[in-house]
Amino acid sequence: MSTKIWEAYAMRYATVKRRRQELFISYDLHDEAAHMDYFVWFLRSGKETILVDTGFNAQSAVQRKRTFLRCPIESLKNAGIALEDIHDTIITHAHYDHAGNTRLLPKTRFHMQEREMHYATGKEMRHAFCRHAYDPTDVCDLVYANFEERVAFQNGEFELRDGISVHWVGGHTRGLQIVRVNTQRGWIVLASDASHYLENIQKRSPFPIVIDVEDMLNGYDLIEKLADSPHHIIAGHDPLTTQMYQPIDSKGLEIYSLTQPL
Repeated sequence: MSTKIWEAYAMRYATVKRRRQELFISYDLHDEAAHMDYFVWFLRSGKETILVDTGFNAQSAVQRKRTFLRCPIESLKNAGIALEDIHDTIITHAHYDHAGNTRLLPKTRFHMQEREMHYATGKEMRHAFCRHAYDPTDVCDLVYANFEERVAFQNGEFELRDGISVHWVGGHTRGLQIVRVNTQRGWIVLASDASHYLENIQKRSPFPIVIDVEDMLNGYDLIEKLADSPHHIIAGHDPLTTQMYQPIDSKGLEIYSLTQPL
């Protein structure tokens, strides 16, 4: 029986300037300027759209001094995707840049690891280091969605659709998960923050925001196992995404086809 084939896309919605020492635990002492891009991803097959992460809004961009380019959810509408037709959204983890804007999706069910909700609402949030990348409003919005029976809690690996599987990796947060998708060019992996940059996984140099380094390093192994090749790995924040894949929209929305490398 053949596996369903999906189209996969990345949408860039924000950016920020960084230094390399902020991006890698082990880095070249000749530090230099860099930048970090912010993406949401979506998967399409026929009339069905699966969203992966929901980004942040303009207010969060001001608070955290990010350059906000566009609302990722409103941009989906501008790209011709009816939000009420998005019935399932994968939340890779509940950091502010991956789990904001959920109020704009009142008809969707959010799929997240149960341990991520425990972590985001638990005692470890008393530590500034642990809570820094969480926005309590976003976390509360997920709690409200749960009260509306719109959160599907997962424990480890699960198949969301034929051709889409989701895998717990942890490391960056307690409940971080990655997404494996079957496309016309093979199995790709949306690594999200399991590998912010391709260089994180290539050089086994973790991103400095990490709860469990061992889990993060093991996550690199799993990503490589699940992807058809290193060229099938999509890093979570790497500006190279916009240089490696074909832009496909004519409205300036910065949507890139992950099945059409340049």
